[in-house]
Amino acid sequence: METIGIDVSKATLDACIHSNQELATFENSGKGFSKLLKWGYTSSSHQKEHIFIAFEHTGLYSERLSEYLSEKEIPHAMISGLEIKRSLGIARGKNDRIDAAKIALYAYRLRDEIQPSIAQSKEIKTIKKLLSLRDRLVRQRAGYKASSREQKNILKRKDNELLFKVQDRMIKELSKLIKELEKEMQRIIKIRPELDHLFSLLKTVKCIGDQAALFLIVYTEAFTKFQNARQFAAYCGVAPFPNRSGTSLKGKTRVSHLANKKMKSLLDMCAKSSICYNMEIRDYYYRRLAEGKNKMSTVNVIRNKLISRVFAVINRDTPYVDLWRHAS
Repeated sequence: METIGIDVSKATLDACIHSNQELATFENSGKGFSKLLKWGYTSSSHQKEHIFIAFEHTGLYSERLSEYLSEKEIPHAMISGLEIKRSLGIARGKNDRIDAAKIALYAYRLRDEIQPSIAQSKEIKTIKKLLSLRDRLVRQRAGYKASSREQKNILKRKDNELLFKVQDRMIKELSKLIKELEKEMQRIIKIRPELDHLFSLLKTVKCIGDQAALFLIVYTEAFTKFQNARQFAAYCGVAPFPNRSGTSLKGKTRVSHLANKKMKSLLDMCAKSSICYNMEIRDYYYRRLAEGKNKMSTVNVIRNKLISRVFAVINRDTPYVDLWRHAS
C-alpha cells in the first residue's frame, strides 16, 4: 500500500515516501539506516507491515543497506537502474531527490509484481568479491606478460636487465596471489556442504571448469535466482529473441546486448573448449557447419546446450552422464 524509494550514493541516502512525496536525506551508515526507518514509519500514514522499500542496485554502496534490511526482516527490493530508467519515460537532468521519487513511483506501480530481494549468503558474497579481485589480477598479469614479451623480442637484455627483472618479478608475484585467491575460494566452498555439492555436480559437465563453476554458483545465487535454463540464458545474453513487427520489419533472430558480459565470455570459452575436447559437441559443430549453418550461431547453440545441461544436473541432483560415449 505504500512504497519508499531510496537513491543510494556513497555517503548519503535520499528517500521519498510515495503517498505524500515527503523527502529526507540520511547517512549511508548503520545510524542512518535506523533513522531512515524511524522517519519512514512515522511520516507515512500506512502501517509498518504495509510499507515496501525499494532502491537502486549500486553495488558496494547499496550492499550495506540490503544487509541491514534483511537482518531486520523488512521487505525490500534492489532494482536495476536501467530497469527503472526505461520504465519512466523521458527524463531531463538528474537529481538525487527526484530519482528517489521516481524509484518510489516505479515500486508503487509494480507493487504486485516486484519480488522482495533475498540476501545472499556471506560465502557467496565473499566468493564474488574474490572472483572480481582475481579477474583484476589476471588482467594485470596479462598486461605485464604482453609488454615483457614484446620488449624481450626487441630490446637487448644486457642493456635492460632491471626492466626485465622487475616485470618478471611482478608476473611471478601476481601468479602467486592468484593461486592464493583460488585456494581461498576452494576453502570457502568446502566448508559449506551445499555449495560443495553444487560445485561437484557442475564439474561433472564436460568443459565446465573451476572458474566457470564458481561464477555459475555466484551469479545464480546457488541456483535460487533463476527458475530455468532459458531465464539464465537470457541473463547471459545467449538466448535468441525475434526482431519482427508487422509486415515491414523482418529482422533476424538475435541475442540481446543487455547481458552479463562476464558470464557470456566464460560460456563462450567453455563452448569453444567443448568443440575441441568433447567429441559429441565437436561432431555436432562440424555437422551444422557442413549443412551451411552460421559459425557463430552454432557456437551460441552450444552455449545454450551447456546451460541446459548445467540446470538439468542441478535440478536432477545427479552427476552428468555422457550418453554419447555409451552409445558409441
